[in-house]
Amino acid sequence: MAVTSKLFGLVYTSMLSKEINFSADSVKAMLVTSAWTPNQDTHRYKSSVTNEAVGTGYTAGGKALTGKTITYTAGSNTLALDCDDLIWTTATVQARYLVFYVDTGTAATSPLISYVDFGADVTSTGGSFTATIPAAGFAQFVAS
Repeated sequence: MAVTSKLFGLVYTSMLSKEINFSADSVKAMLVTSAWTPNQDTHRYKSSVTNEAVGTGYTAGGKALTGKTITYTAGSNTLALDCDDLIWTTATVQARYLVFYVDTGTAATSPLISYVDFGADVTSTGGSFTATIPAAGFAQFVAS
């Protein structure tokens, strides 16, 4: 199963409208089931994300990111957003996607950043559900 990470296209609009301050804002990641169909072109706010995962050891709205960093690599003209791995301990939950967003407290104004497609449903039964964030980060912006 191939794991892929994609930006929501309207993240640029949200950034240029000052709706996202990655360093200062409460950025979260939530688990979503395969019943949701991501749309990079039209989904801008958390209210567009349906079918959030439900289960023991998982709290609605997801988990706040820790260890957030922003890194620019001049040779590739790439800006990467990164954070610590996300772990839900003693969780019984199933998910297909991991969605990153800024939590404003209101779904209709909480801008989406990116999502990870696990490639298939991933299940944890009474154990740790771990989303390992790659060294390159969970979102990359390339200037070309």
